[in-house]
Amino acid sequence: MYVPKHFEVTEWAEITRFVTHARAADLVTVDSTGLPVATLMPAVWDTSSMGEANYGSLVMHMAKANPQWKSIEPGAQGLAIVHGPQAYVSPSNYEGKLTDHKVVPTWNYQSVHLSGIVEVSADVELLRQIVSSLTEFHEHDRAVPWHVSEAEPKYLEAQLHGIIAVTLRVTKVEAKFKLSQNRSVEDRQRVIADLASSQLAEDRAISEEMKKTL
Repeated sequence: MYVPKHFEVTEWAEITRFVTHARAADLVTVDSTGLPVATLMPAVWDTSSMGEANYGSLVMHMAKANPQWKSIEPGAQGLAIVHGPQAYVSPSNYEGKLTDHKVVPTWNYQSVHLSGIVEVSADVELLRQIVSSLTEFHEHDRAVPWHVSEAEPKYLEAQLHGIIAVTLRVTKVEAKFKLSQNRSVEDRQRVIADLASSQLAEDRAISEEMKKTL
């Protein structure tokens, strides 16, 4: 990931919070012909076993009918792209529009890249553990959480046999929050106000994230 110093995020708590809040990632791998392939999957980042050059594991699952997993060889590298909100920024917000006119539009966004070794498995018990973890993560704040144990046993077994466990052993973490940090405070305040008035939810979300950088 290209990360200019202005936009680099190194705060570990902020990075893990961002990935947890996003709840899903695009896993990119390369097939035997050299073609990049990707699948968006719900994901949980397990950082309980971190060590030197080891940033835990991103656990996911994909449909067995998805050909991507079949092209993942032992030791294959993968990239998980975690997206946040994004927004168009008009040069109308910049003071330079009224002076030297050296202004152009830009795009503000937040993104985290997790790189590492991809492992796939059809082990039913591993899949049960992954599905249970993902379900508990997404259900925990519901008034009456649903549990995997509530599913009809034979139906659940059939569903587990229709998916593949995917684990990314994370060896590299890159985080970029491009939120106009390279502009003047006045320019940033105008962008914040402009995006806050937008009808687009992502624009308003970027406005809120920009406020945190002032």
